Amino acid sequence: MPWYAYLLAPAAFLFHGITAARNFLFDRGLLKSQKAPFPTLVVGNLSVGGTGKTPWVAFLAELLGQERLLGTLSRGYGRKTKGFFQLQSSSTAAEVGDEPLQLYTYFKGEIPVFVGEDRLGAAQKIHHLFPDLQLLILDDAFQHRKLAPDFRILLTSFYSPLSKDHLLPMGRLRESRAGAKRAEIVVVTKCPAEMSSIEKSTFRQNLSPFLAPGADLFFSSINYGLPYQVVGPLQPLFSKVIALSGLADNRLFLDYCQQHFEVLATFPFPDHYSYADSDAVRIVNLLAQEKENEVVLLTTEKDAVKFKSLAATGIWSKIPIFALPIKVALEPSQQKLLLHRLRQTLFHP
Repeated sequence: MPWYAYLLAPAAFLFHGITAARNFLFDRGLLKSQKAPFPTLVVGNLSVGGTGKTPWVAFLAELLGQERLLGTLSRGYGRKTKGFFQLQSSSTAAEVGDEPLQLYTYFKGEIPVFVGEDRLGAAQKIHHLFPDLQLLILDDAFQHRKLAPDFRILLTSFYSPLSKDHLLPMGRLRESRAGAKRAEIVVVTKCPAEMSSIEKSTFRQNLSPFLAPGADLFFSSINYGLPYQVVGPLQPLFSKVIALSGLADNRLFLDYCQQHFEVLATFPFPDHYSYADSDAVRIVNLLAQEKENEVVLLTTEKDAVKFKSLAATGIWSKIPIFALPIKVALEPSQQKLLLHRLRQTLFHP
């Protein structure tokens, strides 16, 4: 944390008072929480982003979708619309948000994906549309306490664990670290593939004061797949890339690109960034400087769904754009325990 962050301590103290008071009212029942008409599973975090919620929602939907009819619900950050929507094949990121569209694209429309700011109201509408739905997975609804979920999974990043973070604006936390006690499972995400037992022990020790009795602590990592072309002129082979990402934390993406490709340039953008033609012009000019044709724009799946719409017309269609897929990786023993706990809570007779 930079030294000047301490100058923001009074604002953080005020923010703590507001969020703590709100949680107190919900905890005491003075503000009401209500169950959805079907079992609900919340995937969230305490920070403002960068913990890998959407890949975890996809992981859980793939895991549980084999045995239950389920759907997903997100707020749809970055969209230019408001209200409740069910995603369709014609939906764009501007209409529904990049992360819900990423989920819809990943599952090829086979799992219903919804967006709505009011999670409880959206859940009730979903029940009306899909009365046979057996589970709703909510992306980033840990602070949406009007809905009382049946199970909560809280994510915290290996690189910025909640135990070392601070409340906004000093740090990136949206509420006190004590909020982690509402979670049945806490997951340290984006861990190194070969994380040592000593590192895990240190994390357990640092996070244990914030875990509820009976809560489990898991460690997950990310597996990258083979890049696939999204839009642009056909480019079957490439050896060089321009790496572009609009993430809250893009270090793993950029590190992977540096390790596996010759990176000519990097374009890091803010989370949920709305790309403009001026960004494409910069990339086209850079590509024009390369005499070889084996150069592509490599981006994340989250960003790729935006480029599909942008490339329908205009300058983005001139760029060979590839997406780098990712999947959550969890140790088999922890995945078995995760499934057991979810079945026990969500699908009990």
